[in-house]
Amino acid sequence: MARREETEQERRRRIGILNARLPKKRNIAQGLLRNPAGEVLLCELSYKAEWDLPGGVVDPGEPPALTVTREIEEELGLRLPAGPLVAVNWLPPWRGWDDAHLFLFDLGVFEGELDPSLFLPREIAGAHWVRPEAAAEYVAPYTARMLEIVAQAPAGGTLYLENSELPSG
Repeated sequence: MARREETEQERRRRIGILNARLPKKRNIAQGLLRNPAGEVLLCELSYKAEWDLPGGVVDPGEPPALTVTREIEEELGLRLPAGPLVAVNWLPPWRGWDDAHLFLFDLGVFEGELDPSLFLPREIAGAHWVRPEAAAEYVAPYTARMLEIVAQAPAGGTLYLENSELPSG
């Protein structure tokens, strides 16, 4: 028996139903920016206690590399292209947030001065250069673990992490 081809309208209706029913996952894009001393840039956020790497939530239909570039320009006034993808990190639910994927991009070494007058005050209370080994004092535990693993990883390639740990097996 020959299979009937679906019309474009039927195909779009079927996909619409699936899009409405299938899970949605929040994506986050962040950047790892270092200064010549090897310190990493952490943002003191106005809306939560923990500091974080620069970046933000990926808008629907937006590539993560574009997100990190856009967020850093909007929030810190810096124009930095996203470099290589350093890690993809699946994050389990945390403090009321659903699980998410975090895309960490290398932003290279920044030799200029940060200008606090360019910071987006509704989100950024400050930006600080911090030694990677001291980051755990300021950031969420999953960010501290991710920074540890990234610092120990050989250069090149992309890490796959689950809850900021290398999966076993």
